[in-house]
Amino acid sequence: MMNYENYDPSYPDQPVVDLYLQVWANLPAFRSKPAFVWVEDGTAIDAKSTLTYAQLNDSVQCIASQLLIPLQKGDTVVILCSPGLELVETIFGCQRAGLLSVPISPPDPSFTNQNFHHLIRALSQTKPKAAIAHPTYITGINHYISSSSSNKKLVHMLQSLHWISTVNIKAKDRKLQHSQLGLKFSPYKGCRAEDVYLVQYTSGATGIPKPVLVTAGSAAHNVRTARKAYDLHPNSVIVSWLPQYHDCGLMFLLLTIVSGATSVLTSPAAFVNRPRLWLELITQFKATCTPVPSFALPLVVKRGGIDKGTSPIHLWSLQNLIIINEPIYRDAVEQFVYVFRTFGLNPSSISPSYGLAENCTFVSTAWRRPCSNDVPNMPSYNKLLPSARLGQNDDELVDMDIIVVNEETHEAVEDGIEGEIWVSSPSNASGYLGHPTMTREVYYGRLKNKVSRCFLRTGDRGVVKGEERYLFVMGRCADVIKHQNHEEIHPHYIEAAAYNSSPGFLRAGCSAAFEISNTVVVVVEMQRSEKEIGVLRKICEGVRKGVAEEERVEVGMVVLVRSGSVPKTTSGKIQRWAAKDKLIGGKMSVLMEMRFGDYGDSFSSFGTIIGESEGKGDYGRGRGGGGKTKVVVDGDGRSGPLTPDNR
Repeated sequence: MMNYENYDPSYPDQPVVDLYLQVWANLPAFRSKPAFVWVEDGTAIDAKSTLTYAQLNDSVQCIASQLLIPLQKGDTVVILCSPGLELVETIFGCQRAGLLSVPISPPDPSFTNQNFHHLIRALSQTKPKAAIAHPTYITGINHYISSSSSNKKLVHMLQSLHWISTVNIKAKDRKLQHSQLGLKFSPYKGCRAEDVYLVQYTSGATGIPKPVLVTAGSAAHNVRTARKAYDLHPNSVIVSWLPQYHDCGLMFLLLTIVSGATSVLTSPAAFVNRPRLWLELITQFKATCTPVPSFALPLVVKRGGIDKGTSPIHLWSLQNLIIINEPIYRDAVEQFVYVFRTFGLNPSSISPSYGLAENCTFVSTAWRRPCSNDVPNMPSYNKLLPSARLGQNDDELVDMDIIVVNEETHEAVEDGIEGEIWVSSPSNASGYLGHPTMTREVYYGRLKNKVSRCFLRTGDRGVVKGEERYLFVMGRCADVIKHQNHEEIHPHYIEAAAYNSSPGFLRAGCSAAFEISNTVVVVVEMQRSEKEIGVLRKICEGVRKGVAEEERVEVGMVVLVRSGSVPKTTSGKIQRWAAKDKLIGGKMSVLMEMRFGDYGDSFSSFGTIIGESEGKGDYGRGRGGGGKTKVVVDGDGRSGPLTPDNR
């Protein structure tokens, strides 16, 4: 094992991430060091694919050279590669070629499941000249184009692209290619710090995903800041199953290279299918760092198969268990620590963190390198853990300013008062592609009556508490629900209380709370399709009672839906806006809808009893909270549209 106490004094920072790769690849000690390891579930972990720093650098040089034959520096390309090392090579190859890349998850080329909307969005907004994909995928695209598809718009878009095969742009003889390309790429002719090199889409948690313009310099600054915050170095080993197309999954590819570390990768689908794989990879590779969305912790506790696998689990090597995706509930983290402490998990590794696509990804973490083996005394506020500590003059925050601001007056609020989180940093992206007005509103926030630099308005609510000024990320501004007496609450509290009312029947992390006609509506996924009306009625009443007791919020409508009905982002965030649209549009797979008290009449301005217009379902009447209740069980599980004329 190589030892690096501190490589920074003799190792200058580079303006773009790709230059770090060239530096490491030319150091004798790093040429054979693994940069990325890919593991497919269902195969022996020993049967893995590996890219050393030298191999990755050679492959990137070859890809860049081949791409510049049909393309010119500055051209836009969409990357449609499946998760894996080929995607990693292509992303870095595009940066070295000086191209603007748009990595997106490739939809099935048959497009039979109407899964092409994001692809059409990306092609329409970014207007790429070429698409890079595996030859098998290109064959599927050609078959779709030649078929008698009714979607002429999509066919035209696909036909207008220059399709580039990943096989054709990769070196067959690395040594020969390296000798031929060495002079061509010296001096460096790839993306400059000021060049926009990446379009990464926002998650879509609060609206249609938006294209964020990222410069090579802001991305390099962002991962340098994250490296210092998490104390990563060449001895670090990262395990990640996050999507590699944007946000944290993509950032950790760049972070690996900047740190000179090794990353062990697998796909999100592999984790969801078998969460224990994540624990096995940490154990096998003695991982020191791993990022994980907050929703995954209870999932691993429940479905981790701790006692079912043949290989033992050891988590003693972890120094950073990076928890992303607000909200970060203290109870969920403590339960995870309680279960896995016997497997060597050190509580001091818990690293609650905060980030967003508009700041490249990383913003902050509440983690600090422990001075001892004592359990860190991290505070909580309203059941949540903090995602930053603003009170210390830390090196990683010297050029970053994080403040909490009144959304309406644009004045900084005092500690203890909730407001919108604003961030000013060299990591700030350049704005939204094709949205100049939105760019001005989001990226050029200024404090009222103060001369200050521009701030990124994150759209997240936060509050600073305590002497060390811990920042707690409470939720999204757009999702806030106003209930009785104009009081406000973040919907995740309602959703958590709803689940806690019937954990044996409902799916954890699969509910959405929102407002319709000044009424609080809760949509909850069932674990299985229960058909007994009495059971469904008790669950609905239990949800209403549980939310009232735990959060003192009166729910006017509870909708039980089939598993998989509540929309989520690729990173597992609830899309409440999309859930609301699905419900109003009659596209939810409803098992039961129950309205309470006088709220049934309040829906008459837009609503209907689901299924009634089609003459389907069984109807029951009962008492709910002292008022009238309308109950419908839709026979085929499909809700009817909520329209004024269909009551």
